[in-house]
Amino acid sequence: MENLTPKEIVEHLDRYVIGQDDAKRTIAVALRNRYRRMQLDEEMQQDVTPKNILMIGSTGVGKTEIARRLANMMKLPFIKVEASKYTEVGFVGRDVESMIRDLATTSLSIVRDEMNEKNQEKIENYIENMIIEKLLPPLPAGASEQKQAEYDASFARMQEKYAKGELDHLMVKVTMPNNPEFPEEGLPPQMIQVQESIVKVLGGMGKKGPEKEITVKEAKKVLAQEASEKLLDEEQLKSLAKEKVEKGGIVFLDEVDKIAVSASGQSRQDPSKEGVQRDLLPIVEGSTVQTKLGMIKTDHILFIAAGAFHLSKPSDLIPELQGRFPLRVELDSLDEETLYRILTEPKNSLIKQYQALMKVEDVDLVFEEEALHAIAHYSLLANEKTEDIGARRLHTVMEKILEDISYLADEYAGENVIIDKELVDSKIGKVVEDEDTTRYIL
Repeated sequence: MENLTPKEIVEHLDRYVIGQDDAKRTIAVALRNRYRRMQLDEEMQQDVTPKNILMIGSTGVGKTEIARRLANMMKLPFIKVEASKYTEVGFVGRDVESMIRDLATTSLSIVRDEMNEKNQEKIENYIENMIIEKLLPPLPAGASEQKQAEYDASFARMQEKYAKGELDHLMVKVTMPNNPEFPEEGLPPQMIQVQESIVKVLGGMGKKGPEKEITVKEAKKVLAQEASEKLLDEEQLKSLAKEKVEKGGIVFLDEVDKIAVSASGQSRQDPSKEGVQRDLLPIVEGSTVQTKLGMIKTDHILFIAAGAFHLSKPSDLIPELQGRFPLRVELDSLDEETLYRILTEPKNSLIKQYQALMKVEDVDLVFEEEALHAIAHYSLLANEKTEDIGARRLHTVMEKILEDISYLADEYAGENVIIDKELVDSKIGKVVEDEDTTRYIL
């Protein structure tokens, strides 16, 4: 995945995000440059810094979706944070370094999942042996060879039954995991270190949780964590996770326009906004942050800032922060044709989602072509008459159209339900015509 060309990255994104070609190309090139950088000698690598991106566009046009899909595709640590949630040092709220600590937690989770997948066979064997040993009474010390042979034969029979799922209903006693954890939300690094020390002390005092009798099926899930801890090297996991953050981490900094201080409205602005920008600056420029993985350098983490910039401009950000986002890309507002394509083209489009949900109730939803165009048309009108929330308006319109069918799904079981233009008009047409009802209902 890390070796994909920009063209291949864009082709993958096209399956999920409609339009916004400029934004896709810009991010694809930024990610490819990371791969290119890793092929250089170490001295040159240090000098090649990531080209951070500023995405400008209304809500619901695909800014977050593009970044999230890329991170998922390439299995990179990714977090989305709202710039407006952070406050200047000295004010109550989250400090900006917490985004790197959250990124470190995400990275550790990704690496753990990858290692569990690689060691799946070992983990499953460990779980199987643990459960069978609990079901078969152990042989006393010094048992005869005949007894040992009988025990081995019984063990083999149990293995066969386990593989077929015939033991799933039996009850076994297992020690439940006991992981005391404390919330890190909004706390300074020093306090988090104190908390982690307390966790270690508590862990040392009572690492094992209470014993509980549960079914074999449930025990498999409980023992999976124990198996993972026993078979995987925690320090190696942390080391790999730290490397993944420093070389491949992506921070999506949304609502960055909310911390911009516009000259016209400066007197009415929150005085901490410029302070938040100055606190962000060292993180984006490159600094070292204390996390549960150790000290993490942010020099080569990719930052993607995004905002609508309706009431402010990118130039209202402090010059130093502007300079750290050299790539600018403006996303297009969604027209009727694009909204129609969003409804129908993506791999798991909105239409396919609703059809799958109704299929659970044995109801087959059939959307006529005219109805789909009408949904796109009314969504666009609603965006024009009220706040423009982009593709998210499609969700609201679809829910309104299907509310009765969804509520009475049991009465439609085994039927084909046709969604035609008349139904769309009757459900949405009058609502959209009246600006006040559009504002409250859609």
